[in-house]
Amino acid sequence: MSHFSITMPSGESWEPKFVQNINEETCIGCGRCFKVCPRGVLELIGLNDEGERVAISDDDDEDEEYEKKVMTIAHQEMCIGCTACSKICPKKCYTHAPATV
Repeated sequence: MSHFSITMPSGESWEPKFVQNINEETCIGCGRCFKVCPRGVLELIGLNDEGERVAISDDDDEDEEYEKKVMTIAHQEMCIGCTACSKICPKKCYTHAPATV
């Protein structure tokens, strides 16, 4: 298997690395990665006390059914390999890898 790279206008070679995983143990749900992602790859979800995923409601009046918020990969196919999410993450939760061709 081989990886591909892109030649930038400057002549420099760049290898995109695509999001593979987010460590839910270390994620604090701050949303920085969500805000910086240009493609809508990520989604904030809740984890209940058993570790099950729970949708987060926009309604502030509802009882919170989750223990903590974490980021999840909702649309991995939309990732362009920029690694902006990883660069801004204060807890270094992200794993990225180059695409194989």
